[in-house]
Amino acid sequence: MPIWDLPVRLGHWAVVLLVAFSWVTGTYGALTWHRWSGYTILVLVLFRVYWGFAGSRTARFAHFLCGPRAVWRYSKTLLTRLGGQRAGHTPLGGWNILAMLLLLLAQSALGLFAVDVDGIESGPLSDLVSFETGRVIAAWHSKILMDLLLVLIALHLVAILYYWLYKGDNLILAMLSGVKRLPPGTPAPIPVPIFWRALVGLAAVALVVMVVVSRLGFN
Repeated sequence: MPIWDLPVRLGHWAVVLLVAFSWVTGTYGALTWHRWSGYTILVLVLFRVYWGFAGSRTARFAHFLCGPRAVWRYSKTLLTRLGGQRAGHTPLGGWNILAMLLLLLAQSALGLFAVDVDGIESGPLSDLVSFETGRVIAAWHSKILMDLLLVLIALHLVAILYYWLYKGDNLILAMLSGVKRLPPGTPAPIPVPIFWRALVGLAAVALVVMVVVSRLGFN
């Protein structure tokens, strides 16, 4: 049964590659490439927020952000071997995804204001803050938030391996193919093609980011 629409899958794998690319370019000082990677991540994260309201059923926040009782009920099933019973993110996984999205959004947004140690390689909005503030922002951008993001990524990878090896639920394959075997009678998560919504949303957030980073209307 199809559970992940194409925009979710493309956005997911693009962010995976871009986060790795941003880490490498930031670590080794390829800051021009680092900036463009950060801009692209910002576009994709903003699009994912939009898609959390306009996308298919499993893409929507209302589908995978559950309350404390649902999270507690689900946590009691973690040690069982039964897997593959839910279309989309689990109650625990949904909050992990939201936390990663918020961290990526904060990190990429702070990068716009970050100031390099010599004040040369800085974000496009760095002149809006003082040098000292920009250096504090740079520390949060490159170290504190990155460390938190790596912790969440590690938890995400551990959960994927746990579900694959213990519960027999291959989440990677589902995110690649968009298809997952579910119990009979499960409602179809992707009822109709909605790619025009994706194109409109992607174009809108890309335009917003372009306007901000190029300072159009802010000079």
